[in-house]
Amino acid sequence: MKPMDEFKLYKTEVESSEKLFDKIYGAWLGRIAGCLLGKPVEGWPRDKIWNFLKDTDNFPLSRYMSSDLSQEIKERYGINDDKSRGWINKIEHMVEDDDTNYTILGLYIFEKYGLGFTSEDVAESWLYNLPIFHTYTAERVAYQNLVNLIMPPKSGEYRNPYREWIGAQIRADFWGYINPGNPLRAAEFAFRDACVSHTKNGIYGEMFIAACLAWAFVSDNIIDVIRAGLSVIPRRSRFYEAINKILGFREEGKTFEEVRDYIYQTYEKGKRYEEYWHNWCHVLSNALVVVSSLLYSELDYEKGITYAVSCGLDTDCNGATTGSILGAIIGAKDLPEKWIKPINNEIESGVSGYNFCKVSSLAQRTIELIREMKD
Repeated sequence: MKPMDEFKLYKTEVESSEKLFDKIYGAWLGRIAGCLLGKPVEGWPRDKIWNFLKDTDNFPLSRYMSSDLSQEIKERYGINDDKSRGWINKIEHMVEDDDTNYTILGLYIFEKYGLGFTSEDVAESWLYNLPIFHTYTAERVAYQNLVNLIMPPKSGEYRNPYREWIGAQIRADFWGYINPGNPLRAAEFAFRDACVSHTKNGIYGEMFIAACLAWAFVSDNIIDVIRAGLSVIPRRSRFYEAINKILGFREEGKTFEEVRDYIYQTYEKGKRYEEYWHNWCHVLSNALVVVSSLLYSELDYEKGITYAVSCGLDTDCNGATTGSILGAIIGAKDLPEKWIKPINNEIESGVSGYNFCKVSSLAQRTIELIREMKD
């Protein structure tokens, strides 16, 4: 484990405006494309995903999923081919998804409140800009608590059975984007956001990903990126222990398939009701999918996002987070056209005032906030 001070340093080589924009734009695009890849099969068990991919000649996963299928296959898998599901044959831009709504909302929060934004500011931004039916699980419970004047951090604790699920982790990215090279501050921003709706490991998930992303802008060493994330997490937490175990598997020489099967057996197939149980939206299992997909991606964007989605569990969340971190490392110019072109540089969101946005504009506004912090 590297000492915390080493991860506080900002590496000046990313400071050139052209290079930093390319990385920020790459992170936005990488997140969106990864989310789009996993969106059609979100919530499906791994066996169902694999069978569907095999029946559509797309296994191993190598392209976006289409609903242009025979009626037999549609009925077999209960497919609703509405464009909101993200089928590639139905879209002309990125459709709305909570995994991208919160990234855009992070931009709004920071533009309005700046460096000193508080958890109460995050809560207010939800209430003003995000309709309740665009929220899910922990966020919806927290939203109800806020309406009843139960403020953070109590809003994340009170009658919230989802408080250690993945919802905060998917909100991490923007806090990493505006803190290139500064994992500690990225994690602190993430904590302010996460405690509105989550506790303990739910919060750690957001802090971890924000810190990973902050370091991804200044390093192309995936293990260092993951260790930067771990540097902000309590060592005695279940989250730290679970991530460290995956790092150990990699050091032992286990293959991606072996690690993937470990996650599946432990958190999905095994269930182990008498001992413990993790819903497919729990933060621990999904964080392991992201970490293992990154570790074995070899900095290949396609390999990373297809690994993440084919693992099952929360497919769009994991594709998005994996894609975001790889996009930050690789940069927009070097992302494969086959994954980026269908987005057409446009994203639809449920955030008030951001219904349709150019992705390049979101990246440019992110750059402007970074510059303001440095001035």
